[in-house]
Amino acid sequence: MDALIWSGAALSLSGLVALIWCIVAAMRVRREGLDDAAMRARLQRLVAVNMGALALSVLGLMMITVGIFLA
Repeated sequence: MDALIWSGAALSLSGLVALIWCIVAAMRVRREGLDDAAMRARLQRLVAVNMGALALSVLGLMMITVGIFLA
């Protein structure tokens, strides 16, 4: 069960890194001063990445929880 816990921790950490990247990328987009349509298009792509990162983090946390319960 240790492998399940550690692989879940790695998955959660990679999701967290992706979330931080999304925040930094969104701040860069805001600073660029694009028009409304261009900003929306860029942020819509970031929302998709953000949702994937959240799903990755949740999956990792679920793996950690299952690993702790089974240990």
